[in-house]
Amino acid sequence: MLSTRTLTAAAVAAAAALSLTACSSSDPLSGKVVIGSANFPENVLLASIYSQALQAKGVKVTEQFNIGSREVLYGQLKDGKLTILPEYNGGLLSYLDPKSTAASATDVNAALAKDLPSSLELLNSSAAEDKDTLTVGQDTAAKYSLKSIADLAAVGAQFTVGGQPEFKSRREQQFKDVYGVSFKEWKPTADTTANAIKDGTVQVGDVFTTDPRITSLGLVPLDDPKNLFGAQNVTPVVYKSKADSKVTDTLNAVSAKLDTAGLLAMMKKVSVDKDDPSQVAKDWVKANGLG
Repeated sequence: MLSTRTLTAAAVAAAAALSLTACSSSDPLSGKVVIGSANFPENVLLASIYSQALQAKGVKVTEQFNIGSREVLYGQLKDGKLTILPEYNGGLLSYLDPKSTAASATDVNAALAKDLPSSLELLNSSAAEDKDTLTVGQDTAAKYSLKSIADLAAVGAQFTVGGQPEFKSRREQQFKDVYGVSFKEWKPTADTTANAIKDGTVQVGDVFTTDPRITSLGLVPLDDPKNLFGAQNVTPVVYKSKADSKVTDTLNAVSAKLDTAGLLAMMKKVSVDKDDPSQVAKDWVKANGLG
């Protein structure tokens, strides 16, 4: 679901190393599944979990991590260039149907089942949710008595908002329509959004619920009483003709074990402790009896 969060050099190196391990130039691509990921650390971590769980079941995997945003990834999946993506159900629905009012995971997935082309399949959603929040610093929250996004209607025109580069095109009209909120300026703060809020570069930003900096930097996520963001459950999406029952059963088993607390703990290791994301994924797969 959930900023254009750029990979650290370590994460890039880990992703590249994993890709080289998963396939070699002598291996034919036929019969392999190709796992893609967006260009932010959490999605690379999730893709690595999928990859390692599948490899443990004997599935041949080609990794193509850190590709880009959903606008790029979805087209590649729909065309069959990718077989598997770790997605966020609410974010995907907003992309396919910006006017959808579905908010719960059940309603979001039902809407997605209708909106996805027949070549794609939505597998089981996990309990893990990486949900967008509009977040402010403690001083800003106190100064303007901000508790919910609705409170920004009176002061948003004074604020610069940060987020992923596509955040404005995806959300600007929704903020106006749902909450009557407009902002003075939009900045592409990417993976630095939480830090930009803390240092005052922006006054409000799109920070995700699994970002450990919400706690470590003392930030304040604003309530979303009208469910503008909706459910954002981590959910595998596959290109059906290249994903057999071994693949789908394995990915559904991952979803059954993955929850928000576990994802947050892994993201602390990756983002704060700077652990190798491939090793964090490997440890989680092993600990949950999936590899």
